[in-house]
Amino acid sequence: MNSKPMLKSLSYLDTTPKLSIPRKIHQNRSQVCNIKSIYKHESRNFSVGVVTNRADWQSSCAILASNVVSQQSTEKTDGGNADITSINGVHQTLDLVPVQQDTNLPKPLSITDLSPAPMHGSQLRVAYQGVPGAYSEAAAGKAYPNCEAIPCDQFEVAFQAVELWIADRAVLPVENSLGGSIHRNYDLLLRHNLHIVGEVQLPVHHCLLVLPGVRKEYLNRVISHPQALSQCELTLTKLGLSVAREAVDDTAGAAEFIATHNLRDTAAIASSRAAELYGLQILADGIQDDSSNVTRFVMLAREPIIPRTDRPFKTSIVFAHDKGTSVLFKVLSAFAFRNISLTKIESRPYRNRPIRVVGDASTGTAKHFEYMFYVDFEASMADPRAQNALAEVQEFTSFLRVLGSYPMDMTPWSPSNRDL
Repeated sequence: MNSKPMLKSLSYLDTTPKLSIPRKIHQNRSQVCNIKSIYKHESRNFSVGVVTNRADWQSSCAILASNVVSQQSTEKTDGGNADITSINGVHQTLDLVPVQQDTNLPKPLSITDLSPAPMHGSQLRVAYQGVPGAYSEAAAGKAYPNCEAIPCDQFEVAFQAVELWIADRAVLPVENSLGGSIHRNYDLLLRHNLHIVGEVQLPVHHCLLVLPGVRKEYLNRVISHPQALSQCELTLTKLGLSVAREAVDDTAGAAEFIATHNLRDTAAIASSRAAELYGLQILADGIQDDSSNVTRFVMLAREPIIPRTDRPFKTSIVFAHDKGTSVLFKVLSAFAFRNISLTKIESRPYRNRPIRVVGDASTGTAKHFEYMFYVDFEASMADPRAQNALAEVQEFTSFLRVLGSYPMDMTPWSPSNRDL
């Protein structure tokens, strides 16, 4: 077993808001208070557990609040002769908490601490779903090579981690070349107010992992993510593994489960990095049925990036219309007439209004599904063609939202020539 300490995955409870964090500082013209921040950057250490640091930080905030109330009461007792002046633009600073070098209290967060790093991809905290060794972690490392990757146990938690400033970015899968779209994340994109700021395409290379010394004759089952199991079905049969397949939450989690419970009759389908992290051996390498197995991930942030025209950009939108799918042709024509290529179009049932009833006296009554349409097209929102196309689309639709306008992943990639 590898003794390297593992990161604890964020859970839903870790991202449950218990204290409001102001995102803007409103200055009063008559009085400006300069609050000194004594928060140390090194205390923001996710590798030892987010919950502990967050709880300690909340306790310190409560202490700070009580000190403020106590100081205000003292000022009123002194007859209002507080050592604060703000006359004709002359201000003095007020230290709500004395700065002491030997204090052990956690330091309150400042606006600087909560702001993303100025360099795109440098020293960012990036949330992903899964445990260390997951393909999503690899995608986060490809998108932001110098980032601090934060594992989350659910897709929902990764979204909330960004919204609550626990993470600066989230990297989440949206579609696979073999398994299709990850519909859960498309629904979450609509539910949360985050913006797509980039994409990354990651080749998926599956391995069959077992405990050291285990041979395939010992195996009774294979566990992994449902898509990974389906992507390796033919190869598993060729290997003579007519054993039970069992679905779990993620690929790396399957490897961790085998290592933790010392299961010598079970194999996992996961990455080679998962084998290294959890002390497993690779029984078979490159077991995906199709070597052209790629997963597309998107990077999410609280604020959109400024679109540009000096590099290839992609824009993602979602729209719906009260009159159903009859308007789809008009929407597509808005892009076709301007020579804008669509890279993806997918419909999803409209959850808020799933059924549309139509009918009259002559034709009777019919019920149809209401749909929302997700569209990706190759153009930047800084391009007048894209602006005019969306202006026309807005005339036909009852709902239109731009999910993001972001640089396309132009990394060259070719499928493996490995004979499977």
